[in-house]
Amino acid sequence: MNIAKHMEIIFAAAAVVAAATSFATAADGRVDIYLPADQAVVAAKADTAMPTVTVTAKRLTAAEKAVL
Repeated sequence: MNIAKHMEIIFAAAAVVAAATSFATAADGRVDIYLPADQAVVAAKADTAMPTVTVTAKRLTAAEKAVL
């Protein structure tokens, strides 16, 4: 049997087997969590405020910009 002559069919068959195997062995990584309807999940707000930075500086004149 001449393997080089049938290489396209061998490759297609290998691809079909690999695809079928990957779908058959794929695990579902999701975790289902069921909470009763009367339990509410609430995220707590942080007590601290976000820090704000204010930068105050004089603007460059046209002459100073030309030097740079």
